[in-house]
Amino acid sequence: MSPEAFVEIMRNAMLIIVVITSAIIMPGLLVGLVVAVFQAATSINEQTMSFLPRLVVTLLALAWLGNWMVAKMMDFTNELVLSIPSVVG
Repeated sequence: MSPEAFVEIMRNAMLIIVVITSAIIMPGLLVGLVVAVFQAATSINEQTMSFLPRLVVTLLALAWLGNWMVAKMMDFTNELVLSIPSVVG
């Protein structure tokens, strides 16, 4: 296996990891920002008010994007398996 092929495989793997994790984290970050602005405007410092909406949105994102995430990982795995002959040989 050449170093270039290994770097290409690792680059693709890291890109998929970043895309999938950002699809899960970004909605929670946006909801956290909205809740933080609301808490700052109203001077409410309740911990569950900032935690619960982020948790719910993260779980909804996982449920809604679950099929897409699995499809992306399966596509990468299929691509990796199909490229074994050209990488090894």
